[in-house]
Amino acid sequence: MFEKICEILAEKFDADASSMTLETSIKDDLKADSLDVVELMMDLEDETGVSIPDEEAATMSTIGDIVAYVEAHQ
Repeated sequence: MFEKICEILAEKFDADASSMTLETSIKDDLKADSLDVVELMMDLEDETGVSIPDEEAATMSTIGDIVAYVEAHQ
C-alpha cells in the first residue's frame, strides 16, 4: 500500500516517489495546500476504495498516517 500511495502522491505533486518515506510530510515536504489535500483524499478514495471522512483527513499529516488509515479500513 505504501508504494501505491507514493505513486499517487508523486503523480499529483510532481515528486520523486523513491525519495518518499513514511515520515514525508504532505504539507511541508510535498507543498500541498488545503485544496490539494482534499483532491488527494478523493484520489485515494477512488484508488483504494476506502472512504476517508474530512475529519480523519484533517488529522493526516504524513504518508505514514495515510498508509495506516487506508490499511486499517480496507
